Amino acid sequence: MENIQEITHHHSFDREAGKKEVIRVTVILTVFTLIELALGFWLMGIEAQFMRHLIKGVICILMLAKAFYIVGYFMHLKHELRNMIMTIVVPLLLFFWFIIAFLADGNSYKNLKNKYDPYHLEQSKTKVEAPAHEGGEHPDAKKEGSKE
Repeated sequence: MENIQEITHHHSFDREAGKKEVIRVTVILTVFTLIELALGFWLMGIEAQFMRHLIKGVICILMLAKAFYIVGYFMHLKHELRNMIMTIVVPLLLFFWFIIAFLADGNSYKNLKNKYDPYHLEQSKTKVEAPAHEGGEHPDAKKEGSKE
């Protein structure tokens, strides 16, 4: 009969390395968040459309990087198999692509409708004023004591 000591496998876990990794990831996520906040506050004072879009793009990239860090470290996918990661990342990328495609398609439809339908363009530029209500009531509201 073999000695039980020889058969038993001991798995060691370095607590200090685990703590350092969590602290490192937390610091990285905090730095990304602070950069996003700084860019957001800076964005409020910028008038140039190109710069606004550029800053918004940088903020989106930082948000995606944070999402990957959170999924990788706090949902423990960093240590998973590549196939497991691909079953999550590929549908996520397809989801973002669908959102971008639908927004682009809707914008294209709006622009084409405005280009080829002059009545629609005129109606889309016309501002409609809200009717003035007497006494703060809606004109269709029934008054107390009135008979139909």
